[in-house]
Amino acid sequence: MDLAAAANPLLQLIDLSRRARLAGNAAELAFMAVNDSRALCPYRQAALWFADRGIESLSGVVQPETNAPYAQWLGRVCRFLGDQYAAPAVVEAMQLPAELAGEWAEWLPPHALWLPFKAATERGGPGGLLLASDLPWSEQAVALLAEWVATWHHAWMARMPSAPWSWPRLRQAVMGVFAPQAGLPFWKQKRVRLSAAVAAIIFFPVHLSILAPGELVPANPAVIRAPVDGVVGLFHVQPNEPVKAGQPLFSFDEAAIEARRDVAAQALATAQAEYRQYAQQAVADPKAKTQLATLLGRIEEKRAEAEYAKDQSERARVTAPQDGIALFDDPSEWIGKPVQTGERIMRIASPGDVEVEAWVPIGDAITLPDQAEASLYLAASPLSSLDARVRYAAHDAVLRPEGTYAYRLRARLDAPAGQRIGLKGTVKIKGAWVPLIYWVLRRPLATIRQAVGV
Repeated sequence: MDLAAAANPLLQLIDLSRRARLAGNAAELAFMAVNDSRALCPYRQAALWFADRGIESLSGVVQPETNAPYAQWLGRVCRFLGDQYAAPAVVEAMQLPAELAGEWAEWLPPHALWLPFKAATERGGPGGLLLASDLPWSEQAVALLAEWVATWHHAWMARMPSAPWSWPRLRQAVMGVFAPQAGLPFWKQKRVRLSAAVAAIIFFPVHLSILAPGELVPANPAVIRAPVDGVVGLFHVQPNEPVKAGQPLFSFDEAAIEARRDVAAQALATAQAEYRQYAQQAVADPKAKTQLATLLGRIEEKRAEAEYAKDQSERARVTAPQDGIALFDDPSEWIGKPVQTGERIMRIASPGDVEVEAWVPIGDAITLPDQAEASLYLAASPLSSLDARVRYAAHDAVLRPEGTYAYRLRARLDAPAGQRIGLKGTVKIKGAWVPLIYWVLRRPLATIRQAVGV
């Protein structure tokens, strides 16, 4: 730097601005702010402070100790000045609160100058440069230093990492878009066109749809239930085996059933023999004649028991009521297992008689129109879907094996599936037409209402 530049403060300002633009990094800029500002006006101490970073740099110190008493006190002073002054201001101890002013003489000379940054931006919070001197500050020095700080802050912000989606930048972009354009009619204003486009998008009608786990199930299966109480003894068919009407399916262990039938038959024979004995005695004994009516009733009772036992014996061998496929679990899981009358053991389903069954969670139970559209995306073939129409939706939720409640939904396929029964996937059910904004916010709003109760 030549002598002319050293004697002219404006040339000093130009030189500092050039060096700030050429600074390699933020650390170099911070060093310039607290040390090289002396070229414009002499001072004893300087501190660079940011609201979100604290004391960034101190004059004469390579790395400030943020936990030191001086740095802690200076940070509180800068925060107070940042809240009080939005423009350069000369500061003395009497202008500070009592708890801060009491330590002023211990840490700083009597005259200080606060140079705040113009405004917080998307890449930096509010802050300022504090300069402390033994001599009062002149108006010329305040003006030069204010201009230097503005130039320095611009160079500092250029080296801060950009935050493209921060609130200040977003607000600036929105204000720029919605700013009125002079000389244009309102229908040609950019803000009017953008508002119309946003309204068209958020009110664009879409189908309110839900997703639910589903599978292919028989539409009208013949449910085979245990006709008697007993123990399953033998299966005559295998799972998923085609069967014909009248074909034996399974039978019970007949030992106990045959024993009950034999006991009933023997009891009937005994009652009949007793009746014949009293009938012979009634010829000569009037007292025996009075027992005949009771014995006849007992015979009818034993005959009914014998017929019931015979019927139970015949029903112990179960046959197929129709043609189809036998759907049940592994036979080894049933053989030897005691069952009660009415307990389901298997189903007989026609191969082409298939429909979709879905379980709609309680939180997704929406109002469905008649014959609502449904699509089943099978896990085995996720690139294609099976189209169906809802024919039945339960009014009461059912407890599922996994411990949750859901509504059963059945949908009739539009075309033959060509897929085997039991394949699982995800069902998409289309509801009524709603605005796009409602489709997006339905679940969040429901969650908020359940959480806060409004």
